Amino acid sequence: MPAGSLTMDSVATVLGISAEAALPATGVIDLERVEAVDSAGVALLLARKRRAGVEGKSLTFAHLPPSLASLAQLYGVEDLLAAEPS
Repeated sequence: MPAGSLTMDSVATVLGISAEAALPATGVIDLERVEAVDSAGVALLLARKRRAGVEGKSLTFAHLPPSLASLAQLYGVEDLLAAEPS
């Protein structure tokens, strides 16, 4: 579960760590502990979603921070990052 920031300053590190990690068995990435997101964070989540598709797996996100939801809407990718139904 990601925590803290998903911003330009942290995304390269997170991407490096997550590149080798398996996708969650639940098919859900919980973003409840994410405090800050910018466009780099959106790109990271889209990359994870793309990887899941390549691997033939489903991936959704839970507890999207309001800033992430706003950016996703601004970029027209809100359907790709839609939160898991509650």
